[in-house]
Amino acid sequence: MAKLTIDRVEVSGKRVFVRADFNVPLDDGRITDDRRIRLTVPTIESILSRGGSVVAASHLGRPEGNGFEAEFSIKPVQARLTELLGGMAKGGVTLGGPLPTDAASAAAVSALKPGSVLLLENLRFEKGEKEGDAAFAVILAGYADIYCNDAFGASHRNDASMRALPLAMKPKPCVAGLLLAKELAYLSETLTAPKKPFVAILGGAKVTDKLLALRNLIGRVDTIIVGGAMAYTFLLSQGHGVGRSRVQAEMSEQAKQILELAKERGTKLLLPLDHVCATELRSGVPTRTVAGDIPADLLGLDIGPSTEQLFCDEIARARTIVWNGPMGVFETPPFDHGTRAVAAALAHATKTGAITIAGGGDTAAAVESAGFGEALSHISTGGGASLELLEGKRFESIDALSDG
Repeated sequence: MAKLTIDRVEVSGKRVFVRADFNVPLDDGRITDDRRIRLTVPTIESILSRGGSVVAASHLGRPEGNGFEAEFSIKPVQARLTELLGGMAKGGVTLGGPLPTDAASAAAVSALKPGSVLLLENLRFEKGEKEGDAAFAVILAGYADIYCNDAFGASHRNDASMRALPLAMKPKPCVAGLLLAKELAYLSETLTAPKKPFVAILGGAKVTDKLLALRNLIGRVDTIIVGGAMAYTFLLSQGHGVGRSRVQAEMSEQAKQILELAKERGTKLLLPLDHVCATELRSGVPTRTVAGDIPADLLGLDIGPSTEQLFCDEIARARTIVWNGPMGVFETPPFDHGTRAVAAALAHATKTGAITIAGGGDTAAAVESAGFGEALSHISTGGGASLELLEGKRFESIDALSDG
C-alpha cells in the first residue's frame, strides 16, 4: 500500500484538494478533541511552505444531505485550523459557500492565492457525497490541480470525495497526505512483516464487530488477547457462568469456532481469568472481584487483577502489539482500571523497543485519557478503517492513489 506522498510532488503555484478527516467531536458547537485536525496540519504546511494553495474538505457528523444545516457546519473546524496554522496561511483559513459545489464556493476557489487555505463546507450537505456520485466528484475535481488523501478515518468508505474524486482527477497527481502515509506504514506495512512475538488485543462490546478481524489474525499473530464484553460471549461458549454480563448468545457457536481455529493454527488466545463485577453499571457502585464463573446477580464490567497481570505479562514479551477495543466500561470508573493497565503496559513495551499501535475511537480515547497519548508508537485516527485493515481488506480510495 506504499503510495506517492504530497511532499514528493511539485505544488508551487498549484491548488491542492486535501481530503481531510475533520470529523471531530463537538459539544454545543465546541470541539472537544482536535487531534484529527492537528495531525493534518503537517500536510497543509508542506503545501503552503512550497508555494501551493489548499482546498480542504471533510464531512462532519451525519447530516441528511438536504442542504446546509447549521448544527453540522464546518465553521468550528475553520476557527481551530486557523489557530493551528497561525501565520502560515495567508489571511487565515477562509470558508466556502453554504454548499461545497455552490457558486460561492466555486468563486472562492477561483480567488485562492498561493499560500492560502480554503475550507469547503461539510461535504455531506450534498447527497452526492454519500452516494459516491461521479458528477459531484467532477465538480470537485475542477477545483484543484492535485488530489491529496489525508483522511485515513474515512478511507474505508466509498464516498465521492474518497473514491470517485481521485478517479475524476486523473491524470492529475493523486497522492497520500503525510498522516495517511503514516497510518498505512504502521497499520498495513507493520502487519505485513511484524516483529515477533506479535500480539493482537481485541476488546469492546460485540463479537460481531471483531469477527472478521479475529479470523484474519489467527495464524498471523502469536497471541490474541480478548477483553471487554465480547470476552463473555467466548466464556459462555465454554460453558462458564457470566451472570448478567453483556453477551451475544447467538454468537456462541461462532466464538467456539474461533477458539478451535486458534488452537488448530497455533495462535494462543487468552480470555479473562477474573472480573470486576457489580450489580449495576454506575460510578461509585460497590464492586466485587470474581474469579471463574460470575454469579447470576452480577455484571462483569472490567477485567480483574489476575487477568491484568496475565495480559500485561504477554504484552511485555511482544515486539509488535496492535490494540483495538477497551478491556471494560472505561468511561465509568472504576471500570477503567483494566484498560488503563493495558495502556500502561503498551507504553512500557514501546520504551523497550516494541512497535505498539492503538486503533479505534474508544481505544484512542482511553489511551489519551490514561495519559499515554505520546507514549505509543502510533495511535490511529481511524476506528472503522483500522479495524478493516485488521480484517485484511483493501480500500478502493487508497488503490486510486499513485503508487510510491
